Amino acid sequence: MASKIESWAKDAALEVQEYVRLLARVVRSTFSPPIYYRDIVEQFDSIGSGSLTVVLLAGLFTGMVLALNSGITLDQFGARSMIGRLISASMVKELGPVLTGLMVAGRVGSGIAAELGSMVVTDQIAALRALGTDPIRKLVLPRILAGLFMVPILTVISTAVGMVGGWLVTFSLLRVASSVYWNSVVQGLFIQDVWMGLIKPFVLGFTIVSLGCHVGLRTSGGTQGVGRSTTNAVVASSVAVIAVDYLVTQLLIVLMY
Repeated sequence: MASKIESWAKDAALEVQEYVRLLARVVRSTFSPPIYYRDIVEQFDSIGSGSLTVVLLAGLFTGMVLALNSGITLDQFGARSMIGRLISASMVKELGPVLTGLMVAGRVGSGIAAELGSMVVTDQIAALRALGTDPIRKLVLPRILAGLFMVPILTVISTAVGMVGGWLVTFSLLRVASSVYWNSVVQGLFIQDVWMGLIKPFVLGFTIVSLGCHVGLRTSGGTQGVGRSTTNAVVASSVAVIAVDYLVTQLLIVLMY
């Protein structure tokens, strides 16, 4: 038992070390030429436009179900008119960033791990090195930049659509006037909430994509290894979204509230 724990601890320490080395190489590649702009634009399109549909659907139905459940609860206190305040605060500060992060982790994290893992087991990464091309600069940096900047945009869209979904349910089923709902939405938001909703996605996007790249580049064991890496990337990214969300929330509460 002790030997298994020791082996697990060594493997975990090695993974952390390799992850930190990857991030250091990414930082170094960011501020030195060459920069592969075409690959960066392609990843912006793949991660941003490719994830738009699932993010829109997740945001819409989250706002709708949140309005439905909130209406039942607020009716007990005669506060149905406050439903917009609850939805806006929940979507902007928490549900928008987290749900977008989970959707991106499931779609993008798995795709990156599978793509890079396939390149590793088929020796395409080794071929890039033999040709004098840095795989980190060519493959990892464009993906991390795309995740860093596209996840916040997706989060803003998801949050806005979630509020619209909440309005649809509030107006059509709960019979609350549109003006009452939107006034409540505005009154329920503070500038600190908006900053929290904008800062979180940058951290979450970076975490999701960097973990996917790390897991993909650490793939071994042929096609079965690619499958394991894909699963590990989704699990690690999803857990990291929840954990990082808590840590960032705690930090921002201390700094801003």
